[in-house]
Amino acid sequence: MRWALVKVCLAVTAMVVVAFAVPLGLVVQEMASDRAFSNAERQAATIGPTLSITTDPVQLRKAVESTQMGAARRMAVHVPAIGDSPPVSIGEGRAGERAVAETRRMGRATTASVAGGGSALLQPTALGSGDIAVVEIFVPESEVSNGVATAWLVLAGVGLALIVGSVGVADRLGARLVRPAERLADAAHQLGEGRLGARVPEDGPKELRSAAVAFNAMADQVVELLANERELAADLSHRLRTPLTVLRLNTASLGDGPAAEQTRAAVEQLEREVDTIIRTAREQRPATGLVGAGAGCDASEVIRDRMAFWSALAEDEGREVRLAGVDRTVRIPVARPELVAALDAMLGNVFRHTPEGTPFAVDVHDAGDAVIVLVSDAGPGIADPDAALRRGNDGGRDGSTGLGLDIVRRVAESTGGDVRLGRSVLGGTEVRVWIGLDGRSLGGPGAGRAGRGRRGTRRNRGRAAQA
Repeated sequence: MRWALVKVCLAVTAMVVVAFAVPLGLVVQEMASDRAFSNAERQAATIGPTLSITTDPVQLRKAVESTQMGAARRMAVHVPAIGDSPPVSIGEGRAGERAVAETRRMGRATTASVAGGGSALLQPTALGSGDIAVVEIFVPESEVSNGVATAWLVLAGVGLALIVGSVGVADRLGARLVRPAERLADAAHQLGEGRLGARVPEDGPKELRSAAVAFNAMADQVVELLANERELAADLSHRLRTPLTVLRLNTASLGDGPAAEQTRAAVEQLEREVDTIIRTAREQRPATGLVGAGAGCDASEVIRDRMAFWSALAEDEGREVRLAGVDRTVRIPVARPELVAALDAMLGNVFRHTPEGTPFAVDVHDAGDAVIVLVSDAGPGIADPDAALRRGNDGGRDGSTGLGLDIVRRVAESTGGDVRLGRSVLGGTEVRVWIGLDGRSLGGPGAGRAGRGRRGTRRNRGRAAQA
């Protein structure tokens, strides 16, 4: 494409140069000829006054020799026969007698070619006797073509400069068009080879900029779709851990025997398989995207339902449970399945990482612009809360994939909220979940942090997906 543009520009410029330079050169040549013969006419007119006064050969010769052309031996005067006087020719004449007679007959200036090169201007001049004399001025070829060669050289130089300049401009224009297209093609190849971080600089002509923007948006969408797919696999697998935890705890009451041991071994094997699926999905691609708000649900009703499920297990383990703030309807912009998954993740962590008999509590607060869900326990607590909130960080604990709190965090951030870990009033861990209402900015103490955390998470995920 680049060389095609250069060839087209070269052909067009060459045609333009020829179309304008050749006629211009011919005009210059014609002007030089007109200038030479106009000068000859002026020189011929200088002898006119003398011819109108006298035709004496001696006087005429003196007059001719006193002129510039006469001194250069380029003027001749042809006087016809007057009365008994024979015709007289003064000076060095180069035109033939026939040309002189024809000029005298026609009564106007003519030109005649001269043997050996050059031309002769024949100018008729009236005499006092009424006859017509002819003044001949020799015009050499050098005067006729004076400056013509230089003009042609200048025109050729200008034309060549225009052609070279147009080729250079076409080459730069071609490079400006081709390079973005080559970068776009290269990025498409890289993306096809699985290098998802390939992006195209959004520069160049308007059309190619639009194509680059569309390609980058498509690549971002591909990355997000792949990340969401793997994240969904990891999260769905993690959700299986809640019933697996119940099964594992219930197997403790089966006692001894081959059937009980087989059941416990099967549960442990299933847990290991689920952990393997989660870790594989996590290692393949870091997660991107946020949980959507869905149709919304009643947080109080969902919490009561899930607490009814977990209370049976808590009773078996001798755990004291406290539930507060769920006596009235609290609508939140989170789909019921997502809130269920988040609650099960938090409550599952309590049963999984605290000793039997450890009490815990779930509190719900309506702050007007946000709903706060607190899950607290009297366990040993979390040594590094910030590390625990990082996706995929299991803290080196057995039976943990590090995705539980990430499910909770994504649910909160999808509404503009956030998650914070701290020390509970019971002495253990407190998970504080801020859930924004109707997309309004949060007014609580974690509001600013929530907004920054969400934007930072998106940027980090985008960079992770491109890594």
